[in-house]
Formats: sequence, C-alpha cells, structure tokens
Amino acid sequence: MPTTLSSGVALTQLAGANSALALAMTVISNLLGILIVPFSITKFVASGVGVTLPTTQLFKSLVLTILIPLILGKVIRESFKDVADFVDRNRKLFSGISAFFLSLVPWTQVSKSRPLLLIVKPKVFLVAIGLGALLHLTLLIFNSIAVRSLSIISGGEKSTFSREENANALILVASQKTLPVMVAVIEPLCGAFGESGLLVLPCIATHLIQIILDSFLVNLMRRKNNVKVA
Repeated sequence: MPTTLSSGVALTQLAGANSALALAMTVISNLLGILIVPFSITKFVASGVGVTLPTTQLFKSLVLTILIPLILGKVIRESFKDVADFVDRNRKLFSGISAFFLSLVPWTQVSKSRPLLLIVKPKVFLVAIGLGALLHLTLLIFNSIAVRSLSIISGGEKSTFSREENANALILVASQKTLPVMVAVIEPLCGAFGESGLLVLPCIATHLIQIILDSFLVNLMRRKNNVKVA
C-alpha cells in the first residue's frame, strides 16, 4: 500500500520535520499506488495462490476513491479562494471530520463479517497484529538505514538527506501504510482471499499500532531537537 493519507503528514508536523516534503511524498505515493497496487497484487500475491483478480475493477476503485476526490478538491480550492481560506482557518475541524468518515469505511467492512469475527480465535488475531507491528518496525529500521546510506552517498553532511527535518519526514512517511486505500482494494476482490471484514480487522489494529509507535518516535525527535536548540 502507499503511505498514509493524513497521519504521516500530521506526525511530521508534530516532529518539526519537513511537512512540505511529507505532503509531496503522500500525494506522489498515492497517485503512483493507483497504477502500481492493482498490478503488484495480481503479480506477486494472486499468482502465487492461483487466484485471478479483477485488475480493471481494482484500478477503477482506486481512481474513484483517490484520484477523483484529489482532483476535485484541488480544483475547488484553486477556483474559490473563500473556500480555501475557510478550510485553512478550520483545519482541525476538517481533519476531525475526515478521520471520522475514514473510520466508517473499515467499520462497515467489519460489520459485514460479524458472525465470522465471533468464531476467530484470539490467538490468531493477536498473531496477525504482531506481524503487522513487526512489519512497521522493519520499515522504520530499513528506511532509517536507507536515509543514512543516501546521505553518505550523496555528499555526507552537505547532502539534502543529512538535514534532520528531511530525514525525519522521509522515515515517518515512508514507514506508514494507508488503511483507506487498503479497504478500497479489498472490496473489489469479492472474497478471493477471504471475507473482507476478517482481512480488514487486523489491518485496522496495525494502523492504530503504527500511529502509537510513531507517536513515541515523534516525541523522541522533539526532545532531540529541543536539546540541539538549547
């Protein structure tokens, strides 16, 4: 999946890192995800278990849930200055509304599979959550090493990657995976890999875990910056 739609940018801002870079990464990765995700799932996941997936339907689903809303929002913002000013003044309110509606998407999926959820063994669910947390920790470590390596290769202390605000933004955003796009991908699969509610549930838990873990990481970044300023 591409990067998170909002939490990555929000945490980057809290860390005092490069929020403009975080926003650019978010937009680019989600736009690329529209093209890459349907074909990568078909090639690397479905082919391995002998399942045929509706690639065209997956592509249409991502276009409807990501590309069209993004274009409409940009057109409205650029066409009506009063609307843009109103949104900027009430950014916290609209962030809350956005989070509320995003939470409804996985909730509806889970509700569809309620009878199956009741028979899932807690041990299996905990293992799935643990694997999700392990994946996020692995991405954090990998991206930290990658940023440090890029910094050394591209000029050391003079490199763009060596600037702490850029490095922190890259690590935070690149390590997070989006939940709404994942739900948009699961829905058209029509149960090819199992009930959508069962597939979504551990992903919801993992999404919450990555935000909690990254919140601790952001606090460490803020303390480090305070020490440097002093």
